[in-house]
Amino acid sequence: MPQTFAPVTATGTGETERPAPEKVISGDPVFTTWNLEESDGLYCGIWSATPGKWRVSYDEWEYCRILSGYSVLTDADGHTRDLRAGDSFIIRPGFSGTWEVIETTTKDYVIRL
Repeated sequence: MPQTFAPVTATGTGETERPAPEKVISGDPVFTTWNLEESDGLYCGIWSATPGKWRVSYDEWEYCRILSGYSVLTDADGHTRDLRAGDSFIIRPGFSGTWEVIETTTKDYVIRL
């Protein structure tokens, strides 16, 4: 029987990676992702990153809610957004700039390709 309800929680060790070296501006950020759903271009899960700053460029649509930590998202024009626990936001395709993790940050996400 297919499961039609699934809690969004980080269980197990998750998948660990780093941003590509050419994207890193400062620090040595490490990402851990618990991808809980993957279906027809839709992804959902939990992501965590340790301190550092790197360049980002989005081709996808993403909804995020910060669960813990503190990050700063800066767009290509230099506008910054402080992101703290409880903040929810959408990043649309075409966004580029930087993501800086000041305090280890954990978010839940839904991505649509």
